Amino acid sequence: MKIAMIGLGKMGANMTRRLLKSGHEVVVYDLNPDNVAHLVEEGAEGAASLEELASRLPAPRAVWMMVPAGDIVEQTVTALAKLLESSDILIDGGNSYFKDDVRRAELLKERGIHYLDVGTSGGTWGIERGYSLMIGGEQGPVQRLEPIFAALAPGRGDIPPTPNRDNSVSTAELGYLHCGPVGSGHFVKMVHNGIEYGLMQAYAEGFDILRGAASESLPEAYRYHFESGEIAELWRRGSVIGSWLLDLTAQALAEDPELSNYSGYVTDSGEGRWTVQAAVEEAVSADVLTAALYARFRSRQEHTFGEKMLSAMRRQFGGHVEAKQAGTS
Repeated sequence: MKIAMIGLGKMGANMTRRLLKSGHEVVVYDLNPDNVAHLVEEGAEGAASLEELASRLPAPRAVWMMVPAGDIVEQTVTALAKLLESSDILIDGGNSYFKDDVRRAELLKERGIHYLDVGTSGGTWGIERGYSLMIGGEQGPVQRLEPIFAALAPGRGDIPPTPNRDNSVSTAELGYLHCGPVGSGHFVKMVHNGIEYGLMQAYAEGFDILRGAASESLPEAYRYHFESGEIAELWRRGSVIGSWLLDLTAQALAEDPELSNYSGYVTDSGEGRWTVQAAVEEAVSADVLTAALYARFRSRQEHTFGEKMLSAMRRQFGGHVEAKQAGTS
């Protein structure tokens, strides 16, 4: 199958590579021509403009955007709306706000263009592990692109099936799922990232407590000097709190036990705020997720070892490099 990929950053470039490895043809475009050139060397077909990209695709076209949420998505959708035709499919695989998806889909529908929102999780490791895909949109376009979703997703792998799901016909165990109408894919991804905030905060606070056990303010009899990296490695094996996130935490501590390369200034990419906002609109209590979001806000005034841990986890799974606080080196 032939598809276009717009945006060749940490996610888009590796998704392109995974599609090429699966035998699909990919036309690529990025504002940075060097990013295009690198992937052309690996077998992709390059385009120097959105117009050229559209011309290189057979009808009905499929175009996947992996660009930052906000104005860039809006500008790209507006430009593509003039280039695509009836029955073409436009996919937003970034972290857009689900209400923006609904609005954009309505505008494109007037031209007969299908819009899919695909929440994509996998970070910089997705090229090897595959990407978890949360898909929103009409059934027909989703089915048409199933070969693409199957190639990007992890597949069953060596994860044992969940008990009592033996008769399920869902694609969830393959790593991709049609979640519902337009907006639903990004809604599920939004909540996914909100939960991620909470999980990361729990690990960060736990390791901060372990480190604080050595404080000289404690009575000597109750003072302990723990090696955080060793504890993380221990918990990876047989513990009920074991997870891939803990694996990455252990890796970060092995590389930099004091986390001296991290400032502790932790950014948020929007999904945590939207999750809390959705909880307010639904009158659902989300104490942990809200506290995790507020902890990130506080990290921009004062920094703890736990907040350095958050930065380390973000870099491990997503390649995120935190902006340093003004005045730090």
